[in-house]
This record gives sequence, structure tokens and C-alpha cells, in this order.
Amino acid sequence: MEDHNTFWKRKTLIWDLAVMDLKLRYRNSILGFFWTFLEPLLLLLVLYVVFTNIFKSQIEYFPLFLLLGLIIWNMFARGTQFGLNSILSRSGVLSHIYVPREILPISAALTGLMMLTFEMAVFGTFLVVFGLIPPATVVILPLIFILEFILVTGLSFPLSLLNIKFRDTQFVWGVLLQAGFFLTPVFYNTNILPEQIRRIIVFSPMVQIMNMARDATLYGKLPTIESVEISLGTTFLILIVGYAIFRKLNMRIIEEL
Repeated sequence: MEDHNTFWKRKTLIWDLAVMDLKLRYRNSILGFFWTFLEPLLLLLVLYVVFTNIFKSQIEYFPLFLLLGLIIWNMFARGTQFGLNSILSRSGVLSHIYVPREILPISAALTGLMMLTFEMAVFGTFLVVFGLIPPATVVILPLIFILEFILVTGLSFPLSLLNIKFRDTQFVWGVLLQAGFFLTPVFYNTNILPEQIRRIIVFSPMVQIMNMARDATLYGKLPTIESVEISLGTTFLILIVGYAIFRKLNMRIIEEL
């Protein structure tokens, strides 16, 4: 059992590593942290032009619907990519000093959560521009983001080891993320999909997180009991299995660094 001091030191180390990753990401950039705000704006501009002029969308508050979807997806994509490289990118440091290995994927997911927080500032600006006052249900949004953080952490545990054992993992995961972008309702409503497909993707925690966040922020709807059960069940299952794999294999695989 960890004593209180050890637990606190680990929390501090996780935070420090996450902040360091964020600083290193923009170290040689002229615009620095401004890219965190600029990137979703540019993506929104491109997709907004495409889906309002070429493929017309009838979704209510579509620009906000689209931007929130992009922000949530970016958290998932970035967080898992950071987690995938979290151990391999620090192989030199790990060979000289001891750092609890499980801290690295957690700190990587935390970096993604920090970037999501910055992007939500952009989203808040757009709420003002479009004159939308968020409904009271928006108070549950931080809980939904924490759920996504847990999901990213759960996936980052095994991905970080796979990337050490098989260096092609990063490329395979990149392809899977591209497919996932279109399979997740980032720019469309799931109700446009055939019933057979909806019955399958309903078990995707990212689909549930995306839908719950939009309903709570834009449409004043609380998650259904079914959505909560599916999202919690699948997310924590991924976390438990991912961490169990990490605990079982991390010492053996990390020795290959």
C-alpha cells in the first residue's frame, strides 16, 4: 500500500510530465500555444464550408455541433497517440533513472485533456458568437470529459507497450484513427445510419461520449440510463483490461528498449 507522500509525489510527477509534454510540443513553434486555438478554428472553417455549402446539413446549431465533435475527437486521437509514444519517447531517460512506468501513459492522456481544455475556450467563444446560452445540463460536461480521459488512459496502457514491441503500431493506429473518425459521429447524427449499424456502434464508448456531450451542451438533454451504463461499462472495461495487460507485460517488454 502506497503511503500518502508516495501517492502525492506520483500525482505531482504525472502533472509535471504532462506540462512538459505540452511545452515540448510547441517549443520550436512561432505561434506556440496559439496553435491549440488555431487548429480547431481552421478545421472548423474547412468542414463548415464543406458541410454547409457542398453537403448541406440540417442539424440544429450545426457549426457548434461540428466544432464540439472535432474537439472531442481530437482529445481521443491526440491522447492515444501521445500515450502510444509515451514510453518509447523517453527510452533514454528510463535507462538512467527509475520512473514508475504506468505514470507515462497517464501523463500523456492528461496532456490531451489539457489541450481539450484550451480548445473548449474556443468553443465558448463560438457560443457567444452564435448567441447560444448553454442549458443547465452543461454542468455534466466535465464528467463526460473525465470519462474520455479514462478511456484514453485505458487504451494508452497497452498501446505504449505494443509500440515498443512492434514499431509499426503507430502507423496501424494512425490508420485506425482515420477510420474511427468517419465511424464516430463527428460531423453527422447517428440517426442517419441504418438500424443495423446503429445497433453495433452504440457500444462504442466514443459514440456515447460524443452524443452525451452534444446533448448536454447544445440541446439540454441528460444522458439516458442506457447511455450511461454503456459508456461507463465499456470505458472501465477498457481501463481494467488495458492496465492488467500493462502490469503483466511492462517489465518484460520495456527491457527491449
